[in-house]
Amino acid sequence: MSSNSAVVVGGGISGLASAIGLRLAGWHVTVVERAAVLDDAGAGISLAANGMRALATLGVGEAVEAAARRQYTGGTRTPDGRRLALMDGAALERELGAPIVGIPRAALHRILREALPAESLVIGAEVTDVEVTDVDTAQPSRVRVTYGDTTLDADLVVAADGIHSRIRRRLFPTHPGPAYNGSTVLRAITERPVDGLTADFELTWGHGAEFGHIAFPDGRAEWHAVLNAPAGVRYQDPLTEVRRRFAHWHEPIPALLAATRPEAVLHHDVNELATPLPSYVAGRIALLGDAAHAMAPHLGQGACQALEDAVTLAAAVAEARSVEAALARYDAQRRPRSQTVARDARRAGRMGQQLANPLAVGLRNAAIRLTPPGAMVRTALKHADWTPPRITPRAA
Repeated sequence: MSSNSAVVVGGGISGLASAIGLRLAGWHVTVVERAAVLDDAGAGISLAANGMRALATLGVGEAVEAAARRQYTGGTRTPDGRRLALMDGAALERELGAPIVGIPRAALHRILREALPAESLVIGAEVTDVEVTDVDTAQPSRVRVTYGDTTLDADLVVAADGIHSRIRRRLFPTHPGPAYNGSTVLRAITERPVDGLTADFELTWGHGAEFGHIAFPDGRAEWHAVLNAPAGVRYQDPLTEVRRRFAHWHEPIPALLAATRPEAVLHHDVNELATPLPSYVAGRIALLGDAAHAMAPHLGQGACQALEDAVTLAAAVAEARSVEAALARYDAQRRPRSQTVARDARRAGRMGQQLANPLAVGLRNAAIRLTPPGAMVRTALKHADWTPPRITPRAA
């Protein structure tokens, strides 16, 4: 397609990545982010091979690897420290040709922002109106986007405005939206390096609770505690509550909590789009990331699927003869895959962290111990084995 313009609503991972991809496709892009201060809350993140391949396609893979720590060691344990499954990140990297890494979310956001020209980013502005194109019109007009006193006409609007997407609500008013999945998460990045932290990535499953950590290159780590709880539960002193809940769990859990400042702890409920959307597109609007398929965190695929969205959309608009054809291709390629991953993430939570019955927990743990390593590897590869399309603009 010839040079076109796009407005991306949302400056998170999916929005920034889609803007980078669209620029590679030869488009003029404006990213509108409502937050006035980019604090990049979210602690840390793991990126599997599919996410790293997407980042490489966008031209930022090397920068992300330089700021991240490869996840070679660790696995899954029980609260008393017994090993359920051992992680072999090096074998997975050889199999997939890309590493699994852990990186502070703020570092990933910074790298993505730095890949865009400063004039492409509009910070502290909230989109108040998007003129939705009639999907039945044979030759739809450009989409009009309003924020503040500014109005832009664009050939494409990318709705990357998160799990509570206003644009999604407008496009699909009868969809029930995000639903609480029964888990609440407390997380933080340690203030200092943690002595004795040998595992790059580790999960520990108890009864209706999970504790995990992601190690970073500087010796600090992100930890998260996932608990079964009613929606909206909050604690007066979150760090003290986590220390109480996990006081008798194995090291390095106490050390991770001891290296954390109370004010660093973030707390949010896990919400997901349990009811799949009927489409990721409407007219000249495309939904990406959490706006399209917010999922439970139990497979660590949320950000990776958002990155896949960004690359797939960019490749489609680069090659297709029209925006409509590009969005049809994007929806056909992304909706089945991402909704399958979301469904599997929900199942993984029910069989992992959310499982609370002692007998069921014991049976699960025994089954994991008896599973051959090869089968565990195939499970790990199931969603990470993805080949990104090339972003190659068509000749004018």
